Amino acid sequence: MSPRVERILEECGALLEGHFLLTSGRHSPKYLEKFHILQYPHLTQYLCSMMADHFRGRGIEVVAGPTVGGVVLAFEVARQLEVRAIFAEREGEGRAFKRGFTLNPGEQVLVVDDILTTGGSIREVMTAVENLQGKTAGVAVLVDRSERGVDFGVPLFSCHKLSLPTYAPEECPLCALGVPLTKLGGRPT
Repeated sequence: MSPRVERILEECGALLEGHFLLTSGRHSPKYLEKFHILQYPHLTQYLCSMMADHFRGRGIEVVAGPTVGGVVLAFEVARQLEVRAIFAEREGEGRAFKRGFTLNPGEQVLVVDDILTTGGSIREVMTAVENLQGKTAGVAVLVDRSERGVDFGVPLFSCHKLSLPTYAPEECPLCALGVPLTKLGGRPT
């Protein structure tokens, strides 16, 4: 864990407390609002430099992220690696590269995202990469809040590891207490 990253999360008010519906569908008493970080270009640049430095010299040719926060991260990591950036948009139950984005067969792609909980968004981007015959070479995230870790079959780097409890809706103690559920971002319900 990085004390500097922890300070960044605290100073910009990114860690919220309450009863939150996560994009994964799980519930949590804590929520990490990535846009409280991404609103500050100098903080975003610093965190993206951690990702870029970790994968520098590993043959990355393209950086890809999911919409919305992943667009900012993909752009900045790609800028620092001096490669191009693309993003995958929601399409049906998954994601696809639209707007004319293409990959060359076998092109080495670094997939970036903001918060890792279950890995669903990252897997969707990885599938979109495969659909264009690219190859996912690694995954980088701002914060890994997964409970048991996620294996993507490629190297995973996180700027920070944060242990925050999550619950299936039917097992959520806050629901049992009648605490109102808040949805801040992510997919429409």
